[in-house]
Amino acid sequence: MSSPVVFQLCVASAFDGLAKHERLYAHWMAKAAWRGTRIILRQVSPEANGVFDLIISLYRSCQGDWEQLATDADVGLEELHKFLNYAALFLSNIGNYFGSGDQKFVPEISKEALIRLASSNSQTKELLNHILKDMYQQPPASLGPPGPFTQTAYYFGDNCLESPEVLSSISKLMEDLSIHPENTRLQRYKESGTDCYDILQASVDESTEVLNSTTYRSLEDKHIRLVRGDHREELEQVCRCLRRASRYTSNPAQQQVLHQTMDSFLLGDLELYREAQKTWITDKAPTVETVLGFVEPYRDPLGVRAEFEGIVGIPEPSETELLNKLANVADIFVAKLPWVNEGTGSIRKGPFEKDIFDPPDFSSVQSLAYCSSNIFPGINLPNYNDIRQDIGYKNIIFSNRMLAERIRARGLQLVAENEQERYQNHRFHSYYIWVVLHEILGHGTGRFLVEVFKDNYNFDPMNPPLSPLTGNPVDSWYRAGQTWTGVFGDLATTVDECRAELVGAYLIDEPDILAVFGYTEDSVVKPKDLIYNMYLQLGVDGLRGLANYDPSTRKWGQAHSRAHYAIFRHLLRDSDGLYTVHFDPHTHRLTVQVDRMNILRKGKPSLGRMLLMLHVYRCTADVSRCRAFYEELSQVDEEALQWRDVVVYHKDPPLAFCHANTFLSGDEVQLKEYEPTTRGVVQSWAERELV
Repeated sequence: MSSPVVFQLCVASAFDGLAKHERLYAHWMAKAAWRGTRIILRQVSPEANGVFDLIISLYRSCQGDWEQLATDADVGLEELHKFLNYAALFLSNIGNYFGSGDQKFVPEISKEALIRLASSNSQTKELLNHILKDMYQQPPASLGPPGPFTQTAYYFGDNCLESPEVLSSISKLMEDLSIHPENTRLQRYKESGTDCYDILQASVDESTEVLNSTTYRSLEDKHIRLVRGDHREELEQVCRCLRRASRYTSNPAQQQVLHQTMDSFLLGDLELYREAQKTWITDKAPTVETVLGFVEPYRDPLGVRAEFEGIVGIPEPSETELLNKLANVADIFVAKLPWVNEGTGSIRKGPFEKDIFDPPDFSSVQSLAYCSSNIFPGINLPNYNDIRQDIGYKNIIFSNRMLAERIRARGLQLVAENEQERYQNHRFHSYYIWVVLHEILGHGTGRFLVEVFKDNYNFDPMNPPLSPLTGNPVDSWYRAGQTWTGVFGDLATTVDECRAELVGAYLIDEPDILAVFGYTEDSVVKPKDLIYNMYLQLGVDGLRGLANYDPSTRKWGQAHSRAHYAIFRHLLRDSDGLYTVHFDPHTHRLTVQVDRMNILRKGKPSLGRMLLMLHVYRCTADVSRCRAFYEELSQVDEEALQWRDVVVYHKDPPLAFCHANTFLSGDEVQLKEYEPTTRGVVQSWAERELV
């Protein structure tokens, strides 16, 4: 494994612009965010919390003087650097599996050298003894359903996932009782010969409730309980910080969000959290933006249970103004999407799109804290499609995270040598707009056909709309109580990301969009070059995505990677020779090229056809047709496996992020940033003083 590239997430310029009470609010919200670290670690692997404790214990044993520790332990500098590489990657990913790809990484330092490092004191030595085997052990090689090659911390106990019928019934039972799955885990065990399932719900309050499951035949001989109190200690710490933060809010909406969020953490009731999300949407253009809760379901093998996440960002006024300029005219571009019938404004856009696009709050922020296994360049929240559709949402671009993409040459080896300089010079320009469109119009468009409650629909079920795919009336929709993630399960996140990526790529040639960002025929970067680079990126990212496919399990480890590969596979089949892949197994050379002259004539219509299919499947809850289409499209055949070997051989170095910390000095808040090195990453985490 290559040494990580460490990137500093600078935030001082934005933080310095805050008023005193805003700094105090940001400080305590950041504390709350970081206090969720151990929840994430517990959700990743059984050994993750122990590895975290080992790294921090080693730092404290030498007070950051790693050379002295190595000398005392008779460990060479090369071995020391291998440990620091591992530590920085572990802390940046909050676990021993890559946040992007879900593949396990193990220390390259020898076990013997690590044992000598840990022998500096008895506590550190004992910590290592408990986790040494699991740190180095492969398999499991990746996260996924429990098995010989994969593991999950969302489902545990013997054969927890062996019966799809039982799992489906438990999901329906939870739906009947309004128990949302996002903040739960599932445990299976035997008690007095009875098959038992505990739904572990994250909350401060502890209680156990036996659920009446007799209405489901597959659960008649099962014992089902709701057990509250999962992640209790961490959520209690989070709430303590939120109470302090509540003294420094800037408006009543922020006060309400904090109280509703605390109530949801105390009781485990996600209906309260959903109410907090609705209030959060109304807090427009805050001086400190926050996200906190069980947010992203990427790592759940079933696609419904979510990882904890905590974010604090400080907006950049000039960039935010630019993004809101796009948001305010975005309705014009919604009308150009393949499923929209005609017109803009008050003219109906058809059954699969909202009549009026309500511009979201769209901000560019510098992240002060981003406590997550994966630090995304941009996000669109909340992750509840009914709230998005009926109330609204927010888009956030993380500008200091985006800067990492400007300096990285990701996938450069997959571009022909005579194209590489131009690709690198233009990549960030097209990537930035792609991410922006992905968030605002990819995740922000669409209208689900729903039975809102029994016998009440948001369409006429006696005269269903015609499907643009078949010309016949649609024959499926969301029944009362059903959700996007609940219906599509393991497909939900990757199909949602694929559709959002398609929207961004489909619209990137619109001159008015490019003009918002300053790209015209008079700019240094020309629109035609930016568009060409976008389509080349589709090929590069499609191939790069193969690195996150596990041939041993035939499973994808990352929703976006699977989406990128599926898009590229569709383009290879459907764009009439627009792309060419050159593969030489002897020289380990793999490149992709695009016919520049036919991009818009062949490429855009092809993207539109795929986009239309996924959109209609999504809006009509047509999971069976979607699964048949998407699973076949993202299947990795023998040729692609050969491509994968080359992609892995030339894999880009992993990226590690170094965050700042804040500290109280009297009633003032001081910001501390760290050097962008593996040592700086470890020091920053040690000084967060997580218990």
